Amino acid sequence: MATNHLQTAEYLKAAHLPEQLPADTGQEVAFAGRSNAGKSSALNAICQRNGLARTSKTPGRTQQLVYFQVRPERYLVDLPGYGYAEVPLHLREHWKAFIEGYFQSRQALTGLVVVMDSRHPLKDYDRQMVDFAFRRNLNCHVLLTKADKLSRSDQAQTLAKVRKELGGVASAQLFSSPDKLGVDEARAVVSGWLGLAKAE
Repeated sequence: MATNHLQTAEYLKAAHLPEQLPADTGQEVAFAGRSNAGKSSALNAICQRNGLARTSKTPGRTQQLVYFQVRPERYLVDLPGYGYAEVPLHLREHWKAFIEGYFQSRQALTGLVVVMDSRHPLKDYDRQMVDFAFRRNLNCHVLLTKADKLSRSDQAQTLAKVRKELGGVASAQLFSSPDKLGVDEARAVVSGWLGLAKAE
């Protein structure tokens, strides 16, 4: 079994303002997703750390950029869940400006994982995140989560449709935290972006 380079991930800090971000050095991979897409569960499964990212029944629980350090100058970043209705407008505007600034200027950002519910992929917010990555020429990988809730044929059809719509701008795969479907594949992608496999 392949070494899990991400299992060492530990909570480092949460940033609500740009000046609270760690020094813009090293490499980091950000995880973005609509509320309830299963982003926290995916992060936990990929790192094999059950309580690493907080999962919640309340949409939009992640309200800051949460940094997890894998090793010095290697980070995973949990972005605020987007698409939530109950967040006050001023907070929504703050996060929008903060995240747009983060995408435009963060030099350490080496890749973006966009987490989508496989039953409802490529909503407007999802496309916006993929577009952020495209405009910055970043690596981008789509996790189609909750794939266990689809039949085998629906899984294949959904994956083919999403890959076609992405048109090579981002790679995509099926994923299920409970069934561990696609976990190794996703882990390999993220580890590769962080240059961890080479560091053995």
